[in-house]
Amino acid sequence: MNIEEIKSVYFIGAGGIGMSALIRYFLSLGKVVAGYDRTPSDLTQKLIEEGASIHYTDDVSLIPEACRNTSETLVVYTPAVPYEHSEWTWFRENGFDIQKRAQVLGTITRSRRGLCVSGTHGKTTTSTMTAHLLQQSHVGTAAFLGGISQNYHSNLLLTDKSDYVVIEADEYDRSFHWLSPYMAVVTATDPDHLDIYGTPEAYWESFEKFTSLVRPGGTLIVHEGLQIHPAVQEGVKVYTYSREKGDFHAENVRIGGGEIFFDFVSPSGKISDIQLGVPVSINIDNGIAAMALAQLCGVTDEELRRGMASFRGVERRFDFKVKNEKHVFLSDYAHHPAEIRQSALSIRELYPDRHITALFQPHLYSRTRDFYPDFAESLSLMDEVLLVDIYPAREQPIPGVTTKLIYDLLRNGVEKQMISKEQIMPLLREKKDKLDVLISLGAGDIEDFVPQITAMLNE
Repeated sequence: MNIEEIKSVYFIGAGGIGMSALIRYFLSLGKVVAGYDRTPSDLTQKLIEEGASIHYTDDVSLIPEACRNTSETLVVYTPAVPYEHSEWTWFRENGFDIQKRAQVLGTITRSRRGLCVSGTHGKTTTSTMTAHLLQQSHVGTAAFLGGISQNYHSNLLLTDKSDYVVIEADEYDRSFHWLSPYMAVVTATDPDHLDIYGTPEAYWESFEKFTSLVRPGGTLIVHEGLQIHPAVQEGVKVYTYSREKGDFHAENVRIGGGEIFFDFVSPSGKISDIQLGVPVSINIDNGIAAMALAQLCGVTDEELRRGMASFRGVERRFDFKVKNEKHVFLSDYAHHPAEIRQSALSIRELYPDRHITALFQPHLYSRTRDFYPDFAESLSLMDEVLLVDIYPAREQPIPGVTTKLIYDLLRNGVEKQMISKEQIMPLLREKKDKLDVLISLGAGDIEDFVPQITAMLNE
């Protein structure tokens, strides 16, 4: 694939957060961009306004004429789209160049210095934080992110002053194996996507393969205590990090009054009084990894301090929507038991004496089947749990797999209820006066209810 020779790009699964960054990239190059997605969303509407042509019916006749020339059109697909999708089938049968999103990212990054952030959780915030630290410094960067940065209101950053590019490295379907990192971070390796990997061991092996892709002369930064053994090439420096220990770590952590400060310790010395712009305790870990990358790329101490304080977070990542005397409401993409546990602990730390209600929509039948005891354990850290029906995404139902598996294992003392999506708003209205701290959790269409919930709590 030669990006210069391509005149049009067609996206199958255009509304995905990672796909949309590529759509914006190709629009910035002046290419004709079109595509299909299953459902309209705020994001697809924004992409249409920016110049993409997107439709929502799987129909070959809707593919624009500009995307029907095999020598001039690149087709990009997401693995979440079923193989029998008729448009995808048509492109396959007619000999088009068809690539995964990660393959295209690999091509784009091979000619640049890729800063690739991987991990079961933490990768979106860490990569977005890294991009912000570089972008607001004298160094600069491009970035393809897995979430919308609250600082830039986009998941794509472009630059002329630097050949660095920050990439969120997705392990689903082994996508991150297409990348060629100059520097890489591994934030966490709690097993996930067992519908793809089968066993935790295969999942860990996939991360070890990823560590072997860091170029000679590059750097790998790994969270302390992970279940992997990095397999780096000769000439790759390996560092560790965590909140308490490692080559990069925090000291003198101060949490109180809705703020978090700490001192950042690295092989270069100590930077005192780092303030977290998004004061959630997990962002101490995420911030250490992001500062490690940025410092190794030449960002100064003062730029690191300023960048951390001015970081505004990522949409749907511990994203506060309402904060007043009566109610606190936040939206979080957490959809793995370890992420939910971290969210629960962070909320408890911020609001130790308040009643916390979680509205949770499990994502995927297979993930629910594989981890329902762990989901129940994490959710039991809340005071009340409202369980919404499973969001299937790419999957067909699995007999016997419903939210009741989680419901039955929630600890005694936790108030609990199973509800359909149709019941969400009526139930929350009914409970409004008791909704002290509310968090919506999940990677499915639970997000569609966030504006309605926000408006209702602000009434």
